[in-house]
Amino acid sequence: MSGFDNFNTDFYQTSYSIDDQTQQSYDYSGGGPYSKQYGGYDYSQQGRFVPPDMMQPQQPYTGQIFQPTQAYTPSTPQSFYGNNFEDEPPLLEELGINFDHIWQKTLTVLHPLKVADGSIMNETDLAGPMVFCLAFGATLLLAGKIQFGYVYGISAIGCLGMFCLLNLMSMTGVSFGCVASVLGYCLLPMILLSSFAVVFSLQGMVGVILTAGIIGWCSFSASKIFISALAMEGQQLLVAYPCALLYGVFALISIF
Repeated sequence: MSGFDNFNTDFYQTSYSIDDQTQQSYDYSGGGPYSKQYGGYDYSQQGRFVPPDMMQPQQPYTGQIFQPTQAYTPSTPQSFYGNNFEDEPPLLEELGINFDHIWQKTLTVLHPLKVADGSIMNETDLAGPMVFCLAFGATLLLAGKIQFGYVYGISAIGCLGMFCLLNLMSMTGVSFGCVASVLGYCLLPMILLSSFAVVFSLQGMVGVILTAGIIGWCSFSASKIFISALAMEGQQLLVAYPCALLYGVFALISIF
């Protein structure tokens, strides 16, 4: 038995004794083992007293319950788009489509002796010319002629040539859109010729006379509008000649 006690005491040697527990005191108010810093955090600062004069004063809430104060005043949609929506121009007018001006230009072309308004004719309006070009191609299609490519191609080349010619002849100059607009509106009598070609043949004497009259009508209307818009008095015959050449090509498409 004494041998077993000696083996038990010699098996594990330690310096720990029960008397050491009474000598270790724990001070939770700021000393002791909890006053050490672990991981960069000082645990001893948690329980300290902070004077009232060092605390930040809280601002009292002055609003009503369930009614928070509004930090900003929302702006109305009218402040972005104007004072009144009634003052805004119509959408078609902003897009450059004015049916009143389109109707006046059409009447000017249909009535060759009517005096053209230069302020209206000088506008860049391509809505009417596009419709007239489509109508001219549609009437050719009814006659069995698919010539949409020739119509738009000859129109573009003719507008470019007239644009260069009018800029050389006039003092004020003209835009390409204005030239395309005038030539497109004056294509309206040619639609009547292509519509007549759907029912009757234009390769006889009557067709030649009718075609010559339509070419003169288109060229006279176009030259009249150019003269009034560009203030080119006394030069109408000089402007009418290249216009007649252009509309003569459209007449040949309608006949053959």
